[in-house]
Amino acid sequence: MQHSIILLLLLVCISCNSCSQSNPKQTGNAKTGQQEIKVGGNCEGCEAIYESPVSFEQLNEVDTLPGFNEPGPKIEISGIIYQRDGKTPAKGVILYIYHTDKKGIYATKGTESGWAKRHGYTRGWMKTNEKGEYKFYTLVPASYPNSNNPKHIHPTIKEPGKTEYWIDEFLFDNDPLLPEAERTKNKPVGGSGVLKTSMKDGMLRATRNIILGLNVIDYPKQ
Repeated sequence: MQHSIILLLLLVCISCNSCSQSNPKQTGNAKTGQQEIKVGGNCEGCEAIYESPVSFEQLNEVDTLPGFNEPGPKIEISGIIYQRDGKTPAKGVILYIYHTDKKGIYATKGTESGWAKRHGYTRGWMKTNEKGEYKFYTLVPASYPNSNNPKHIHPTIKEPGKTEYWIDEFLFDNDPLLPEAERTKNKPVGGSGVLKTSMKDGMLRATRNIILGLNVIDYPKQ
């Protein structure tokens, strides 16, 4: 009888330990680094790309960020991600984005874990289709409170065979806080992120095409 109780307790402990050591994302997006080329240098927070609520395999090229239906200026941002040659559409590239709310803060609900504690809940994930296309819908972010920082959207890229890395932020050409140096930047990472918006069907629209590896440090030469 005593041996049976001890065996039962061991089984319970093993079961609990297995649960506690499982992938906290529960999406199959664990960062392995196996056979991946390290690019982009230091990339604090880039691992948030693995916190997608669904597995990368289930992502598609379109996402609507949380809060889109709340009051505020709405925007559709779309584009094509190209290979390093700037011509060949890049399929299966993950794009992770996050930004402030209309008050200029990375809003949280108090239940966040991981990088959501800092990035807030206004974030999204996309995976380019066969044509390299991506698109997302969100509210226009606001500048940080009492700052001269232009409003922006943070992007992170994860392409097959390489580690995740930053590209230049999405910025807004009509933002009075946008420095002229951003509009005329010589070596924008991933290509220019300055958006020129237009109104169509009651919603702002903008396009940004991205070139993988463009001006990214440690990116392998063709």
